Amino acid sequence: MPSACIFDPEGLRLNASERALYRDLDPWGFILFARNIDSPDQVHALTSELREVVGRDAVITVDQEGGRVQRLRAPHWREWTPPLDFVRTAGENAVRAMEIRYRLIAAELRAVGIDSNCAPTADLLRPETHEFLQNRTYGKRVGIVTERAAAAARGMLEGGVLPVLKHIPGHGRATQDSHKSLPRVRAALEQLDRSDFAPFAALAELPMGMTAHIVFEEVDDRPATISPAMIRIIRERIGFDGLLMTDDLRMEALSGCPAGRAEAAIAAGCDLALYCNGSLGDKAQVATAAGAMTEAAMRRAKAALAMRRDPAALDIPALETELDALMAERVDG
Repeated sequence: MPSACIFDPEGLRLNASERALYRDLDPWGFILFARNIDSPDQVHALTSELREVVGRDAVITVDQEGGRVQRLRAPHWREWTPPLDFVRTAGENAVRAMEIRYRLIAAELRAVGIDSNCAPTADLLRPETHEFLQNRTYGKRVGIVTERAAAAARGMLEGGVLPVLKHIPGHGRATQDSHKSLPRVRAALEQLDRSDFAPFAALAELPMGMTAHIVFEEVDDRPATISPAMIRIIRERIGFDGLLMTDDLRMEALSGCPAGRAEAAIAAGCDLALYCNGSLGDKAQVATAAGAMTEAAMRRAKAALAMRRDPAALDIPALETELDALMAERVDG
């Protein structure tokens, strides 16, 4: 079985050491960053090389939300405004506009061999939401966020790209950036059920998800990513049975060594350890600590891959024209 890991390449192509390591470790998938992106031909060559190294059609994901979190950029790819700015401009047309936006993003990703995207973001925007997340959200209200996130996921799935729902079970109450420190949430579970958890419960049928490195104090003093109690809430209370990856284990919200973080995440119930921007030695230790994917993880992976279909036929000029009209005919909602 593949190792329960997702890793990233160091540059535009694999070097000999990476090729040897990834062939040996056999990570389930890969993720790309801006440093891995130059031109369409180069990205396609890199994604082909990654799959050749592990000898299978491995999932390759990326963060292509739009705005600040967008790895593929002009001049070769469309530039998108941040999601919150986009939906506010679209107004009552936001649901259809989001579906088109992410259908066009999916077409660009699939053209270069990327078949997953770390979106949609179903975190609720709140007054205290940290600025690192604010304009990446889709709105303040559960129903609106759910509709917009579902539309984004639908656009990606129609384009043959697996969406990764994030950040489960909700990052909107965090007043700190989990890249730099550990956020803590004090809200009661009943309150979280009605708000933060609700969009994720409504979207629980999506194929893949990503955890949040946040402490929910009523449940556990450990971040959700490494908390068995919080993973049970994700699985049972929220009802998400998709393939669950961690957020990047190198983020400073977590303590301990990389291998220890990976071991704790898998033991808590995560299916995959996402580890980025580390040395090859650290990746080898993470893979050893994470181990091979469990039978339950493989079942969820198989179900996710079954949703990775060939893209539906697409008339790009017609979609662009429709999107322009939707954004121009804005009606405040």
